[in-house]
Amino acid sequence: MIEQLTVLAKDDLPFPPSVEDFFLPAIYPWGEANSPWVTKFTVLIWLAVAALIAFFLLAYRKPKLVPTRGQWMAESVYGFARDNVAKEIIGHEGVRFAPYLATLFSFILLTNIFGIIPFIQISPMSHIAFPAFLAIISYVLYNAAGIKKHGFWRYLKSQTMPPAPKVLYPLLIPLEFFSNLVLRPFTLALRLFANMFAGHIILLVFTLSGFVLLASDNFFIKAMSPFAWLMAIILTLFELLVAVLQAYVFTLLTAVYVQTSIATDH
Repeated sequence: MIEQLTVLAKDDLPFPPSVEDFFLPAIYPWGEANSPWVTKFTVLIWLAVAALIAFFLLAYRKPKLVPTRGQWMAESVYGFARDNVAKEIIGHEGVRFAPYLATLFSFILLTNIFGIIPFIQISPMSHIAFPAFLAIISYVLYNAAGIKKHGFWRYLKSQTMPPAPKVLYPLLIPLEFFSNLVLRPFTLALRLFANMFAGHIILLVFTLSGFVLLASDNFFIKAMSPFAWLMAIILTLFELLVAVLQAYVFTLLTAVYVQTSIATDH
């Protein structure tokens, strides 16, 4: 958004938002003549990883029976992933997946919240590459867990041959294979990407609309600019809710896929 506000059209009005806003210019930390270069998304990913590592290490540096505020926050995040997601969805075997689920939830939540932090104002999850990579990690995890428990052929059978009359198998096997072993990572990634992409575009639309209305020569149109900015503020609060919800949904669906991979046994 900051980049968008600094670019003006020939008529001194901001350019309308487009997908180009998600292809941010490269950052040359040591000048353009000296590679390597990075992007704003790369820096934000590094920042999120460093912040989460520092947070959990500091919170558990000196654990106490009566937890400090930081320890309580860290324990709450892990406890939520363990008790309300891993155990609730996967069952007694879910505890061993709790560290991954807690990390996944924390990382997605923090990077989503970047989208409403001033001077950052964009989430890496609004670029398809990052949700896709997380979806691939989850895809490998739950398929590996299923293969480890059932063996390759038994697991493949469980995912493609549901209890049904055998006469239906020529139709069901391709559908189940596509749904369970091909489509899941795509839907997992696209759901997160689409919500964060749309949220950023909507905030851009109302924020830039305020500047466009303010630049008008018509007094009544100019007077509408505060309402556009008010909507931007309201939608920023809504975007916070979406950020939390999408982090939870991605983590929850990963747990569901793990549960189906290790529990299904035909």
